[in-house]
Amino acid sequence: MNPTLIGITGIIVMLAIFMTRMPVAYVMALVGYAGFSIMISGKGGLNLLSRNIYEAFSSYGLTTIPLFILMGQLAFNSGISRKLYDTAYKYLGGVRGGVAMATVTACAAFGAVCGSSPATAATMATVGLPEMRRYKYADELSAGSVASGGGLGMIMPPSVVLIVYGVLTEQSIGALFVAGIFPALLITVLFIIAIHIRCRFDPLQGPPGEKFTWKERFSSLTGMIDTLIVFFLVMGGLFIGLFTPTEAAAVGAFGVLALSVIRRRLSWEGFVKSLEETLRTSCMVMLLIAGAVIFGKFLAVTRIPFNLANWISELSLPSYLIMAVIVLVYFIGGCVMDALALVMLTIPVFYPVVMDMGYDPIWFGIIIVLVTQMGVITPPVGINVYVVFGVARAAVGGVALESIFKGIIPFLFAIIAGIIILMIFPQIILFLPNLMY
Repeated sequence: MNPTLIGITGIIVMLAIFMTRMPVAYVMALVGYAGFSIMISGKGGLNLLSRNIYEAFSSYGLTTIPLFILMGQLAFNSGISRKLYDTAYKYLGGVRGGVAMATVTACAAFGAVCGSSPATAATMATVGLPEMRRYKYADELSAGSVASGGGLGMIMPPSVVLIVYGVLTEQSIGALFVAGIFPALLITVLFIIAIHIRCRFDPLQGPPGEKFTWKERFSSLTGMIDTLIVFFLVMGGLFIGLFTPTEAAAVGAFGVLALSVIRRRLSWEGFVKSLEETLRTSCMVMLLIAGAVIFGKFLAVTRIPFNLANWISELSLPSYLIMAVIVLVYFIGGCVMDALALVMLTIPVFYPVVMDMGYDPIWFGIIIVLVTQMGVITPPVGINVYVVFGVARAAVGGVALESIFKGIIPFLFAIIAGIIILMIFPQIILFLPNLMY
């Protein structure tokens, strides 16, 4: 059978199994193993399966992932996330749609100590949904803002997706982290503008909440001290070259633990829960990486990635239109695949093409993360939507899934606007990396 036909069949089978809600990592590993065995040999497939799973779980470079996840879990269980929310709420809660704006702002701040989009969404849903329900916010705006704001954890350093991109492309993870700061702030501002416009046309979506004095607002800033300490400890160490990314992750996790113990905010039960959630999430991510690598090796022997890359590079189109095609592929792929899995599957295909066109690899990484950020809130996968849907049952008695998907529409337009701005003005991304590195 033609190798290309086998590869296309494998992709179709994989997408079909995705629809059964079987875990993505298992599907990619299973289809990759079966396809590689057909193409090469059964023994080769077994060797591929065992070797790549072992390499994923023993990789020193990927040690940053469980450490940053642990840092986020400790921050959540010690109450740091609630303090961030309270600070944002005191400044923004009094205006129309202000509680949703505060939620989005808190998502961005929590993303700076978390690095995971679903974890950020789950944390802020627990804290923010009851407050917005109390102020009679429409479910569309409240749930939509939490699900979309959670996506900021993908771009705000330390980002798990940026770590994986850096490992795959051998780019400086520190430079990628620095590059993500301004885009994350830009998307946060665009989200706030989207909420303002939504509430202007439909005031019932977000009635104004409680107003606070400037004295109360200034006093609430103390709630950000812990986050700022950890953020500057991690990012400062990376900037001046004191830490490697893995060491920075370890220092950050220890910093959050030390602050929580010193301030007596972390119970033993909270510590154990942090370890359990870290183990569960880390295993999920590592299996995703292993599954994507196995499936990628299968595609490599079919030569589909190389043929696709050659086809795109030979298109008689300007480079910016080719980049638009690549962005469109990522957007469509993000609608049907997990963001992390999509990045790992496609970077080996598109990265050489983008480099041949002369684009900056740091800039490309940030753009791709922003495009896949749309995937975490769009159907049918939309992992953040399902996270918020699940958390809402316990937090506010439930929110209709249709309401959440309707609520994310203004935020999708905000992300698209952000991507266009960053493609027109790439120095927004590259200014800090060029300055620091």
